[in-house]
Amino acid sequence: MNGDMKEILKKSIKNVKGVGDARAKLFHKLGIFSIEDLITHFPYDYEDRSNIKKICQLTEGESCTFEGIIMSKVTERKIRQGLTLYQAYIKDDTGTIIATWYNQPYIKKVLTVGESYIFYGKIVRGYKTLEVQNPVYEKACKEEHKNTMKIVPVYHATANLTQNTIRTVMQNALELVDGNLEDVLPLWVRKKYCLCDINYAFSNIHFPRNDGDIKNARYRLVFEELFLLQLGLLSVKTVLSDGKEGIAFAPNRKEMVDFINSIGFTLTNAQKRVWEEIEKDMESNRVMNRLVQGDVGSGKTIVAALALAKAVKSGYQGAMMVPTEILAKQHYESLKDIMGKHGINVALLVGSQTKKQRSEILSKIESGEVNIVIGTHALIEEKVKFSKLGLVITDEQHRFGVRQRAMLSNKGINPDILVMTATPIPRTLALILYGDLDISIIDELPPGRKPVKTYAVDNSMRQRINNFIKKQILEGRQAYIICPLVDESDEIEAKSALKTAEKIAKEDFKDFRVGLLHGKMPAGEKEEVMQKFLKGEIDILVSTTVVEVGVNVPNATLMVVENAERFGLAQLHQLRGRVGRGPHQSYCILYNESKSQIAKERMKVMQETTDGFVISEKDLLIRGPGEFFGTRQHGLPDLKIANLYRDMEILKKAQEAAQEILKRDRNLFMEENLKLKEKIAEKFIEKIHDVSLN
Repeated sequence: MNGDMKEILKKSIKNVKGVGDARAKLFHKLGIFSIEDLITHFPYDYEDRSNIKKICQLTEGESCTFEGIIMSKVTERKIRQGLTLYQAYIKDDTGTIIATWYNQPYIKKVLTVGESYIFYGKIVRGYKTLEVQNPVYEKACKEEHKNTMKIVPVYHATANLTQNTIRTVMQNALELVDGNLEDVLPLWVRKKYCLCDINYAFSNIHFPRNDGDIKNARYRLVFEELFLLQLGLLSVKTVLSDGKEGIAFAPNRKEMVDFINSIGFTLTNAQKRVWEEIEKDMESNRVMNRLVQGDVGSGKTIVAALALAKAVKSGYQGAMMVPTEILAKQHYESLKDIMGKHGINVALLVGSQTKKQRSEILSKIESGEVNIVIGTHALIEEKVKFSKLGLVITDEQHRFGVRQRAMLSNKGINPDILVMTATPIPRTLALILYGDLDISIIDELPPGRKPVKTYAVDNSMRQRINNFIKKQILEGRQAYIICPLVDESDEIEAKSALKTAEKIAKEDFKDFRVGLLHGKMPAGEKEEVMQKFLKGEIDILVSTTVVEVGVNVPNATLMVVENAERFGLAQLHQLRGRVGRGPHQSYCILYNESKSQIAKERMKVMQETTDGFVISEKDLLIRGPGEFFGTRQHGLPDLKIANLYRDMEILKKAQEAAQEILKRDRNLFMEENLKLKEKIAEKFIEKIHDVSLN
């Protein structure tokens, strides 16, 4: 891409005609800051307003375009406080229809009796005749129609930013880049996969003339997005592991069998299979980059313990990084007991330790006296120096970027890397999302685990559920109550943790100890609340999803989720995984206040299965990838147009092309690939970090 065009794309949207300070702030709410952000804000749907009908052909329930003459002045009728109707009769040579607008007083001034207009809107059955509700309209005599007589894009919007405004601004932005976008895809890729020109693609994804234009433009843009994603991930994998001499750990099979026998329980078949894959990796001289994916409670920690023990028994140190102090302490306590029997020294390193404690631990890590360190982000601080780091483990991968993983592994000389996650990802997509890692899946729960009984209810069951909560607590158990919001919101009708905690402490559960936990609390305060809950000093913990990935509280047997319809299935499954960790039967109650079919389907899935992989497949099927594959969870660039579920066939072609290009030019040094290389570096800057593609 030439320098001038690059600069234009990076410019603020305030450089686009029609965008001042106030409007720019509205676009910012949609994550649109630059001209590039704007033109990649793709339509999520289209309205075909090109097919004009006669009034007699209009059908109830459909959205149509028709031409008609205003028969009478616009009437005004106040229905109630805050709702006023504006209506006009419209006719053509085949019949009449009423047009209705809600709370749009300017309509009275702009529509002229006897004038002919083109209308587009939804047709409904009125009292005596058909009505068109809130129609878009333009004068019929216009030479060029902006909002009718064509296929019109529909964009994700925000309050006070109308579709018409977005379309006008989009048109102005495309004029700024018109015909000058440079193609990053090599010519052979475009020819082999029948991809249209990039300028044609942008022009026609926003303002197509027909369905064929949309199809061609979308195919090109989806292919490019998935191709860059795959190429980036494959490049990262090459950079992180290829050409590096890894550690070949000792093939100490007998010692490891003795270690496994000392744990006190039998590994599941899935754990055995995954351990074999890890052991094989560790004994090879290639750097291990492996993801262990296992549902909540599948026993990933034991597999991690085996890897750490193998590293230590081969003369190396191991480090395990987790997202919270309380989780670090919990892993430390369980691993200390297992490792202690074998003379392996385990230390804990967290931010809340005193200067003296930290100094002592840091000294022992550097001298090699400490074999295994369990910690939080404190592990990647500069002061932490290892004697001989051989294995790096990160738990709950989506809380750490590849950059943090690299920072920890840089404290050793090409140590093996093991990544663990309890976020189930459909098997078909795991390879795509974690393209820089080899994947192991623990798809079996330890014997004796009782499945959590799940019930979807509405508010009519409130008293009965409250009685059930009281019964559980009186029997010595504990409960979580999860709310989607921290504070009350005027814009969203949903329960807030603050209000709920206040209400139940004073009214519903005034005889019990109620705690509150949310993301806005200082880290120390959060840790303190969770410790109290863990020790049994809190009966009911009211929380936001901050507990989604957290501490193991075997005594908590009840998970109540308010406004469950506001959560994705994968998230509900994670929340449910907080209970069912002890010997007692556990329950999950989902309050669903939505009447929508999608919400009902999702609640049904939660009641029917506890398999996280099945749930993640259903989640994709029902609501599409959404935030499931957003940057937040996986540290990947946002997908602007591709849908990983719907576009699986395009994805396979994009993967094939990415593999072929790296086969031809693994470092992207060839002239035809330089633009690609630049684009990858830009998109994957966080992933590649200081391990560059140069």
